[in-house]
Amino acid sequence: MQALRTAATGMSAQQLNVEVISNNIANMNTVGFKRQRAEFQDLLYQTLERAGTQSSDQGTVVPTGIQIGAGVKAGSTYRITSQGSLTRTDNRYDVAIEGRGYLQVLMPSGETAYTRAGNLAVNDQGQLVTEDGYLIQPAVTIPQDAVDVAISKTGQVQVTKQGTPTPEVAGQIELATFINEGGLEAIGDNLFMQSGASGEPVTGNPGATGFGQLLQGYTEASNVDAVSEITALIVAQRAYEMNSKVITTADEMLQAANQVKS
Repeated sequence: MQALRTAATGMSAQQLNVEVISNNIANMNTVGFKRQRAEFQDLLYQTLERAGTQSSDQGTVVPTGIQIGAGVKAGSTYRITSQGSLTRTDNRYDVAIEGRGYLQVLMPSGETAYTRAGNLAVNDQGQLVTEDGYLIQPAVTIPQDAVDVAISKTGQVQVTKQGTPTPEVAGQIELATFINEGGLEAIGDNLFMQSGASGEPVTGNPGATGFGQLLQGYTEASNVDAVSEITALIVAQRAYEMNSKVITTADEMLQAANQVKS
């Protein structure tokens, strides 16, 4: 009974779908989170009668044939990188990216990671870091005697010192873009790594052509839409139930066939 195996693949696919949706919902309040969407593909088909073959000596042709599908499989979990809404924090080190681009983060391993989470802070050396203490690249150091910090839309960091009315430049924040942002590899902690699918990073100042701008005192919220996710969750649940019903029906058919007496 092929229907048993086919329905089982459907239940497995909808279980993955629910897991993706649950991760989206769980990260509704995660700064800079980008939601994912599960995508599926049909499995190989069993051909019982091939379309286009001759069905008689007169040259008549089978118009459609007979093919039976083997079910469904997961194709990918595609990341949607649309802009999230901006949330005001009034923290002078927070920056939200309006448009394309990722902040560059120096990992303890020496590799460069990328993030949209702009909830930044300074460490004991006055360096601009993520909430896990990882340095922003290029490095920006805030002087200890700075009384005010201003981050422009183009990423220039200016500080004002006590008794000095004229601000001075403390550093420049740069962004990185990728030709395929959906191909970035998520490693957790709001961080992504370059992959073979994402392409090489292109770096530049915020506000330049192809790069978004920075907004000080704001962070980018998750792009998860609660209503859409709950709707998708209900649809996935009903699809799971229907596949389980197919298994029940196939089992009843097998039971009826088993009870047939010769």
